[in-house]
Amino acid sequence: MLLRIAVQAKGRLFEETMALISETGIKLESGKRLLLVQARNFPLEVLFLRDDDIPQSVADGVADVGIVGENEFAEKRKNAIIAKRLGFSKCRLSLAIPKEIDYPGIHWFNGKVIATSYPEILRDNLVASNVNADIHVITGSVEVATGIGLADAIFDIVSSGSTLVTNHLKEVAVLMKSEAVLIQHPDLSPGKQEILNELLFRIEAVQLAEDKKYVLMNVPSENIAQITEVLPGMKSPTILPLAKEGWSSLHAVISEKEFWDIIGKLKSLGAEGILVVPIEKMIL
Repeated sequence: MLLRIAVQAKGRLFEETMALISETGIKLESGKRLLLVQARNFPLEVLFLRDDDIPQSVADGVADVGIVGENEFAEKRKNAIIAKRLGFSKCRLSLAIPKEIDYPGIHWFNGKVIATSYPEILRDNLVASNVNADIHVITGSVEVATGIGLADAIFDIVSSGSTLVTNHLKEVAVLMKSEAVLIQHPDLSPGKQEILNELLFRIEAVQLAEDKKYVLMNVPSENIAQITEVLPGMKSPTILPLAKEGWSSLHAVISEKEFWDIIGKLKSLGAEGILVVPIEKMIL
């Protein structure tokens, strides 16, 4: 029995998905690009599709699970379940208008024409804001719609915002934040659900290790209690006695972003020989 996962065939989401699969220890058959590729060491096969076809493929049972942008999943409204938020390929869906226009608020869009590839998401947000606007659905380069007189504004994906600047637009309202999500068919067989659970377990181990560091240091034994209070580790640190009397080796896991905030405190409490090691996987 194999679990079939649909993933985007190219682009940034493809690259980040393939990196995640690799980090979970799953090895795919190499060679020329195929529509369907089977893993060598895990009951998984990968189906490569267009991103906007993935929700449908999962809902129809063509694929058991899929990795897709939350924006595509929300727009397609297919019968599938979000099993896991993956934390990469983050973006936002925003309203943007010509930069020379003074923006007074969301009511500006009343009576305006908005070009977008995400009409369902936009419509829901306009209704919630009591805004009555015309939605013009286009695919491709939405950002050129105002420049060619097709629309008064656009609603589109924004990452860095550079595309908006290039097209003389400014972002005025974020209506949705999106990231990659793993979706599943709502009625997987027990066997496939078991495989999915193992895959989710591996993904969780990879995610827990992100931005985490394993820190080892030599500390005066008399200051262990104070140093332990400073360290924001998940659980009690490991403490081992050293051959040098009055000293111990302390091991802990901390977030990388917190390390530089506490390093001075550790040193002031006598910590020395501090070694910081990256963590590849973490299992709780």
